[in-house]
Amino acid sequence: MTNNVFSALGHPLRRQVMDLLRKGPRTSGELADAFEASWPTVSRHLAVLKDADLITAERQGTSILYRANTSVIEDAASALLALIGKDNGDDDMKEAAE
Repeated sequence: MTNNVFSALGHPLRRQVMDLLRKGPRTSGELADAFEASWPTVSRHLAVLKDADLITAERQGTSILYRANTSVIEDAASALLALIGKDNGDDDMKEAAE
């Protein structure tokens, strides 16, 4: 799961999509309008993010509403911090203070 997340976040446009969705849900049209890329290109990037469970999609009438899946983002951040030895930063701070 984590490898898919990091792979999905490897493209700048997908990171920009995640930044927009971090601020709140957006429809597919709003997301398409936010980028100079063609709609099929944006759609493919959304599919990659959805496959990595970074976003959810909910049909609302004729539109699709996308939301960031914060639990997956938090899990990926924890995995990254664990890789660099920052999974328990409080202990490091205590040792530095002593």
